[in-house]
Amino acid sequence: MPQFHYQAATPQGKLIEGMMEAGEERMVASRLQDQGYVPLRIMIPGQAPAKTGAARRQLTLSALPALPRRGRVKQRDLQILTRELATLISAGLPLDRALSVVSNLADKAELKQAVGQILRSVQQGKSLTEALAEFPKIFPPLYVNMVKAGEVGGFLDTALQRLAEYLERAQEVQDEIKSALAYPVILVLVGGLSIVFMFTFVLPKFTALFKDMGDALPTSTRMLLAISNGLRSYWWVLAVVAMGSWLGFRQYVATPQGRFTWDRWRLRVAVFGDLVRKREVAHFARTLGTLVKSGVPLLQALEVVEEVAGNQVIRQALKEVRVGVREGQGIGGPLSRSGVFPTLALQMVSVGEETGRLDDMLMRVSEYYEKETHNQLRQLVSLLEPALIVVMGLVIGFIVVAMLLGIFSMNDLPF
Repeated sequence: MPQFHYQAATPQGKLIEGMMEAGEERMVASRLQDQGYVPLRIMIPGQAPAKTGAARRQLTLSALPALPRRGRVKQRDLQILTRELATLISAGLPLDRALSVVSNLADKAELKQAVGQILRSVQQGKSLTEALAEFPKIFPPLYVNMVKAGEVGGFLDTALQRLAEYLERAQEVQDEIKSALAYPVILVLVGGLSIVFMFTFVLPKFTALFKDMGDALPTSTRMLLAISNGLRSYWWVLAVVAMGSWLGFRQYVATPQGRFTWDRWRLRVAVFGDLVRKREVAHFARTLGTLVKSGVPLLQALEVVEEVAGNQVIRQALKEVRVGVREGQGIGGPLSRSGVFPTLALQMVSVGEETGRLDDMLMRVSEYYEKETHNQLRQLVSLLEPALIVVMGLVIGFIVVAMLLGIFSMNDLPF
C-alpha cells in the first residue's frame, strides 16, 4: 500500500505531520479523525494531490508547503486558506487557534504575514471582520461581508464553507476558460511568428535573385518583397505604433467614459458579446446568491455585487436596481428595466422573489449560465481552431505560390 504524507491539527490547534500507510486518502482521513485530529492536507510524496471524496468532506488536498513563496496572493491561495479555516472551525477549534494553524500552513509570505496580523488583531479583541477589512487587497468586500454575516448570525463555519465553495467554483470557471483558449492562442502565436520569420529571414534571400527583374516580376511577388523590405527596414516604426496604440487604449479605458464604452461594446459585439453577457450574468447570480444565502441583507448584498462587478454596464444597471429595491420595488422589476439581463434570468429571479427562495433561484441561474458559457465557448473554440488553421495555411500558401511565380517568371526573361 502507498505511503501518504499528512498534515493535521490537534484539538489544541497544534500542527502535526507524518507518514501513514493506507489504501487511499479517505482511509488516512478517517484514521486521523478517529484519533481526534483535523486532517488538512494528505498526499503521496512526489505527486500532486487530487480531489477525492475526502476532499469533498472539507479536506484540502494540496501540495505540501516548503518555504513561503513571495508574490501576489492569488484567488487559488485565498481559496485554500478559506477551506482550511472552515475545516478547522467546523471541527470545533477556537478562532485564534484555527488562525494560528492556517498561518503556519500558508505558502505565500504576504498571506502568511497577513494571517499573522489578523491573528494578533483577533487576540487583541477585534472581530474577524474588522481584522480582515485591514487587508482589502487580499480579502475583497465579498469576503469581508460574508464573514461579517456569519459572525453576526453565529454561523461563521457555514459562511466560510459557502465562501470556500464560491471561490472554488469561480476558480473552476476561470480554469475552464483558460484551458479552452490555450490552444487557439498558441496557434495564433506560432502561426504569427512563422509568418514574421518568413518575411524577415526567408524572403530577403530572394531579393538578390530578383533585383534585376524589375516590372517583369509578378505583382504578388513584388508585393511580398515590398512587405519584407518594409518589415526589415521599418520594424521599429511598427513597434512604436503598436506600443503607442496599446498605451493609448489603456489610458482611454482607464477613464470612466472609456471603460463604459469598451464594456458596452463587449456586450454588443457579435457572437462574443453574448458569451460575455452570459458569463457576467452567471457571476452576478452566484455572487448575489451566495451573499443572500449567507444572511447578508439584500441591499447590502447588491452593494457588494455592484462593487465587485467587472463590467461597468452591469455595475450601472445594479446601481439602478439597488435604488429600486430601496424604494420597495423588489429586484425583478428593476433588473428587467436595466435591459442588460436575459429574459430567462429575469423570469427565474422573479419566481424566486415571489416564492421567497431568491437565493436558491439565483444559484440555479448561475449554474445554468455557467453551463451555457462553457458550452458556447467550447463551440466557438471548435470553430475557431480550423478557421485559424485555414487562414494560416492560406497566408503561407500565398507566400509560397508568389515566390514560385517569381522563379518561374525568370525563364521568360531574354538573355
